[in-house]
Amino acid sequence: MLVINFSHPLNKVHLQKIEELAQQKIEQVIEVNSHINQQKPLVEQIVELVDRVGLTPEEWQTLPFILNPPALNISAVTLLAEVHGRCGYFPAVVRLRPMEGSLPPQFEVAEIINLHQVREEARKRRD
Repeated sequence: MLVINFSHPLNKVHLQKIEELAQQKIEQVIEVNSHINQQKPLVEQIVELVDRVGLTPEEWQTLPFILNPPALNISAVTLLAEVHGRCGYFPAVVRLRPMEGSLPPQFEVAEIINLHQVREEARKRRD
């Protein structure tokens, strides 16, 4: 499984927790700096970020991966739309949370959210 990281670096403890929650071994972590220029249009910058992952169209559709989305909310939601277009489904994402009482602030892996499953469950609530 791949972890595509568009956020702060993930340490060994983070990666071990992701493997535990996903019940899969991480084969590769792809780090992509998600800094954007607030003065330029966002969509074209997000397309460039996703291009930097380096996957082929076939790999986007066939390789198992989990995303650690950018911390900036508008970048994150735009990136999810771009990735959905490339792979054909909403991917699973890592949710980090602050560790209570840590100085300096530290983060831990809280959960992996299967966005495709969230979507499917939401469709049942349309009625």
